[in-house]
Amino acid sequence: MYAILDIETTGGKFNEEGITEIAIYRFNGHEVTDQFISLVNPERDIQPFVVKLTGINSNMLKNAPKFYEVAKRIVEITEDCILVAHNTAFDYRILQTEFNRLGFDYKKKTLCTVELSQKLIPDLPSYSLGKLVRSLGIPVTDRHRASGDALATVKLFKLLLDKDANKTIISNTVKKENPDSIKPKHLDLIRDLPNITGVYYLHNTNGDVIYVGKSKNIKNRVNQHFTGTSKKAKHLQKQVSSITFEACGNEMIALLKESDEIKKIKPHFNRALTRNTFTYALYKFKDENGYINLNLDKADGRKKSITTFTNKQSGKHFLEKMVEDYKLCLKLVGLERTNKACFNQTIKKCEGACIGAESPETYNQRIDMLIERYSYENQDMIIVDRGRTHDERSSVLIKNGIFKGYGYFNLNHQINNLKILETIITPMENNRDTQHIIQAYLRKHPKLKIIPLKPEA
Repeated sequence: MYAILDIETTGGKFNEEGITEIAIYRFNGHEVTDQFISLVNPERDIQPFVVKLTGINSNMLKNAPKFYEVAKRIVEITEDCILVAHNTAFDYRILQTEFNRLGFDYKKKTLCTVELSQKLIPDLPSYSLGKLVRSLGIPVTDRHRASGDALATVKLFKLLLDKDANKTIISNTVKKENPDSIKPKHLDLIRDLPNITGVYYLHNTNGDVIYVGKSKNIKNRVNQHFTGTSKKAKHLQKQVSSITFEACGNEMIALLKESDEIKKIKPHFNRALTRNTFTYALYKFKDENGYINLNLDKADGRKKSITTFTNKQSGKHFLEKMVEDYKLCLKLVGLERTNKACFNQTIKKCEGACIGAESPETYNQRIDMLIERYSYENQDMIIVDRGRTHDERSSVLIKNGIFKGYGYFNLNHQINNLKILETIITPMENNRDTQHIIQAYLRKHPKLKIIPLKPEA
């Protein structure tokens, strides 16, 4: 659990500042669960430059509560939390100074979004909150007011959690929040898990990830782990100390994250899952008459394929549907072996490419349309799908036929501006597994929104 905060002060000499406004959002890694926002009477003068910067003046604070009147609420909302702020050293020092004046020793673990941003989003020109969120396309209102800056930090931290591919933030948090060797019951572990699409992580007592999985219903899937009776399931059950998860919004991103993070983290209990996710592939070749033929065959990494399948049957079903959708020839897609006209030609569902009645140019145009839709070779595009909340959408970025990564956006300008899009995207490796996942998802969801990218000026 995190307490994401921002504090506005009077300014002045070091350790003599007073708080004029404070905002704290209690954040569980997915959503805000509580918040506290208040002006504070600092009982001292505010520096003129601060008044100009924040708009907070002494008249506004005359009837505001003094710090000792809000101290209990601050303790309550930050209980069992790691403090997160943009330049945490400042906000944490101010809080500790105020509590020290009351004779209270206030100590918390902290995370700094400046340091995390420098590590996870390197080479940006500035890491000041205003310039950083602007470069990431994150909307911010009431700049230099505690509530506006704290809420912008929440959105930034959520993005940083997405970009933390090695799960350093979560693993360290789990380790800090679970110092005891006593394990909670499995029922307690799954009690607060949601019934949503996402990726889940099973941790041991050290906070290390020992298993990564994905599901359309995280709670049900984890419950299956704990009710399994196999030797492996029982071994896993003994080692699980805590569970974390990440909402994905849709199955494609869940599949991509699961595949990517198993490769990066290499969890102990995922090693048995290093299997090929596809065994068959669709290839093309031109025959002596100039027609593009399709051929479903066993996957061969040395050959360039159009798309891949988990088994031969799913490949065959795909071809049957393509014959219907694009009016293709059963003979030229390998579904019928004959030296004469294919069956569909006899019932007028084939334009006659099998007997030369349709020109290669006309027939090949439809094949090219199929390939463009399902292979994304040499294409620049964004695949848009559901996000994690009702007002959010996900984006998968393809450049020159290469998968670059995924991200989430709330505003259209974030995906219409390629520079912002590439910054908010969480990079992922382009490999045969990611290609298969994306192509299979596009086949399964043919009405998915695809936005072609305009060439950069």
